[in-house]
Amino acid sequence: MTPFLVGRRSRLPVGETWSRLTDWERHAAHVPLTRIVVATPSPTGVGTRFVARTGIGPVAYEDPMEVVRWEPPADDGGAGHCRLEKRGRVVSGWAELEVTPRGAGAWVVWREDLRVERLPRLFDAPTAFGGRWLFGRVVERLLAD
Repeated sequence: MTPFLVGRRSRLPVGETWSRLTDWERHAAHVPLTRIVVATPSPTGVGTRFVARTGIGPVAYEDPMEVVRWEPPADDGGAGHCRLEKRGRVVSGWAELEVTPRGAGAWVVWREDLRVERLPRLFDAPTAFGGRWLFGRVVERLLAD
């Protein structure tokens, strides 16, 4: 498994930060060659499933995910927590999202531990570096939109 962590400050209130980060389909606008389809009806909660498809035509892979923990921020601005389980044949593992109040804004932590099938452990460090870079960029852009 390849763990990585991304932390970012948001100037937005906790609730708005949470809403932007958990709008799964919006992530695709910031991940190259990726489309995301939510397979379950709204609203998001435990059991919500979605698939990120990355690639072009037949040269693509699917990354199915399911929400297994869903604790949105309280109306008083408390912290929110979400955990996704990756259920794919190519990519497996999990991701956790935490949004906590920080001043007038919020602090975001994205933790992920993933495994890419058939990728030797030799590539764990570059995979973690790429994950930090990509998901840091995704978080920043979702909060800037």
